[in-house]
Amino acid sequence: MAVPTCKAELLAAIGTSFGKLLRDLERVPLSRVRETTLPGHVAVDSMSPADLVSYLIGWNSLVLKWLEQDDRGAAVDFPETGFKWTQLGPLAQKFYADYQGLDWANLIALLVSVNARLVDTVSARPEPELYGQTWYGKWTKGRMIQLNSSSPYANARGRLRKWLRARAPAA
Repeated sequence: MAVPTCKAELLAAIGTSFGKLLRDLERVPLSRVRETTLPGHVAVDSMSPADLVSYLIGWNSLVLKWLEQDDRGAAVDFPETGFKWTQLGPLAQKFYADYQGLDWANLIALLVSVNARLVDTVSARPEPELYGQTWYGKWTKGRMIQLNSSSPYANARGRLRKWLRARAPAA
């Protein structure tokens, strides 16, 4: 999918990549949701499908936090307070820990909920706010949202599909 350049394309990218991811998440056997055999977000790390969902919840929540802070006129602490862009591995670990107490059904429900909030938030913003000016470095708000929502959904789906194929019962 091409990089979105307007609100309609951004919403389509989020919707399409999220829908495909959700269908693949439904294929994960409940007995394996905590199995830490999925390549992690750090080269030497492994994670479970539940960790992957936690990671996505964490990033979507961060995007919403960024937008809420910006709406209030507060400085946005990218990527997260206490973390630098060079510390995304530890940030991923934080996300895994933040949601480890939730069972699979509640993780999926929370992911669906945070995605819906993100879609609603993007839908309510005018086009010029999303794509009319830079927001962080050289990136517009729309591009920052895409880099931290639809792109991670697509990446997660690729990881998950590979993991599911490798664990499929022999025919």
